[in-house]
Amino acid sequence: MSETQTEIGPRIGDQVFEALQASILSGEYRSGDRLRIRQLAASLGTSVMPVRESLARLEEVGLVETSPHRGAVVKEFTAEELLQIYSVRRILEVEATVQGAQKLDGAGRARLDEEFAAMEAALDSGDASEYLDHDEELLATIYSASGNPVLVETIRTLWLRCRAYKLVGARREISAEAKAPLLKHQRRLMDAVDAGDPGAAAEVTGESFDDAVRRIRAGLGA
Repeated sequence: MSETQTEIGPRIGDQVFEALQASILSGEYRSGDRLRIRQLAASLGTSVMPVRESLARLEEVGLVETSPHRGAVVKEFTAEELLQIYSVRRILEVEATVQGAQKLDGAGRARLDEEFAAMEAALDSGDASEYLDHDEELLATIYSASGNPVLVETIRTLWLRCRAYKLVGARREISAEAKAPLLKHQRRLMDAVDAGDPGAAAEVTGESFDDAVRRIRAGLGA
């Protein structure tokens, strides 16, 4: 195999993986949707092998599950599984908030304003996926200031696993024209950062998770 061929293979595989991941995260493919390998390969203009490999990678990060009878489907979470994920996220993100809020510099603080403005714009246009992208980047800006990339990477992985649920919730709020709840915790978090109060920032983060758990229990019958 030539050097060019060796380089092309992995690049195509990464492109297929990124395309499928983006489709799941945007809600184009929803929880429980079947992911038929040949149809995906045809729509992406590739062979079945990179699709098969990408589905295996997506299963590793918790976005896809496979069964002998149904094949690959976008993973569906039970209320119990979501509550477990949110329990772990709460522990990690409260700690990341405390560490990051103490170290965030001026450039990082300016980035928070940019992401918050982008969140507002996404809500005005009714784009739940775009809203979540900027919400996560706002939080990641604070968490990254902690200087602990392993902590941030772990949190991002958990975000991927519950993205479908977060999309449903954001779309519900947007449809009900209840946009204020989608911004209140971020605004208070930024205020706590401005006040130089990591404890208050951590309290806001904890409250946001308490609210999320209440929504999961109410919406999924846990």
